Amino acid sequence: MRARRDPLTAKPAATRSSTAPNAPARGVLIPLRVGPHVPQRYAFDHAPQRVYWEITRACSLACRHCRAAASPLPDPYELTPAEGLALIDGLAAFDPQPHVIFTGGDPLERADLWDLIAHARGLGLHVSVSPSATPRLTPDVVERLRDAGVEAISLSLDGATAAAHDALRGVAGCFERTLTAGRAAADAKLLVQVNTLVSAETVGDLPAVHELVKDLRAARWSLFFLVSVGRGSILDPISPCAADRLLDWLADLPRGEGLPIVTTTEAPHFRRVVLERRNLPMAAATRSGFGIRDGNGVMFISHTGDVSPSGFLPVTAGNVRDRDPVSIYRDAPLFTSLRRASAFKGRCGECGYHAICGGSRARAWSATGDVLAEDPLCTYQPPRRDAPLL
Repeated sequence: MRARRDPLTAKPAATRSSTAPNAPARGVLIPLRVGPHVPQRYAFDHAPQRVYWEITRACSLACRHCRAAASPLPDPYELTPAEGLALIDGLAAFDPQPHVIFTGGDPLERADLWDLIAHARGLGLHVSVSPSATPRLTPDVVERLRDAGVEAISLSLDGATAAAHDALRGVAGCFERTLTAGRAAADAKLLVQVNTLVSAETVGDLPAVHELVKDLRAARWSLFFLVSVGRGSILDPISPCAADRLLDWLADLPRGEGLPIVTTTEAPHFRRVVLERRNLPMAAATRSGFGIRDGNGVMFISHTGDVSPSGFLPVTAGNVRDRDPVSIYRDAPLFTSLRRASAFKGRCGECGYHAICGGSRARAWSATGDVLAEDPLCTYQPPRRDAPLL
């Protein structure tokens, strides 16, 4: 049995090749089932699976890595309550309907949040909320979110101690409020996703954070690999080799009932790692989340209505004040280009895993200014596209 390794102290991994390890991992948190490989299943042309709507940029925290560069006061140009309800009507027109995540800033700073939730739920939309751990997020508010029909909340936990977490969040007490909210959600039977930043500053604390996530009875642990946008441009990302070691460690974490599912944001090559470490062909990649990436299954709407492929890829394809979100997602050239992974440049285009992965389009854009460029965090060297994977 392979011993668990610390993602920082393990020996550097060799550059990835097309050869998968012979021994499967001890446990992988992404469940897979073997089935026929149908490449089209990974293209979300008709509707996104997830829509992230930044309903406000107002937030009382001062996070050093904030994508939104949030501020204490709302932007006077943010969508009005009437425009917000109309936007929800537009999202409900997708078929199939997406899961809508109200994010920010801090959604609790928006006075009409409860009206927005009620309207979305009344139209049959699945809703999650991503609140900030401020004094507004009390156990009573957590229960109110559950009673309003919210299916899950996400909480950020970027360190295993108050000193580490609060240093990134910029406000003392944020760590303890996060733990209080997480426990209240578990008690209220409200699903919790814990989001954790992956950067040079946080990577050494990840094993201890994982223990906290388990203690909170979180349903999911999502690791956000730093992309240099917003305030995050002042932080240092981890190196590609360090990312390899971390993804291997994540794939080796035990899985099972009562343990959080592990996912990555802006590191979709974790999907390839999972397949390699289970010694499975890509035909086994039938999980619905495979293939989802910026612009392909994901749409982001800013507080002023600008539509982008994700919150970490701030390139605008249109605005919901001028055009309905369905047509932007389906027809805008930015989105259609991001759904054609075979046209990506460099290793991402040549890679046989491009359908299920495709690399981080946000990181490619941040590094090169080209949304179709290869993802510099991935070290995998693909064989010829026509060569068999396994």
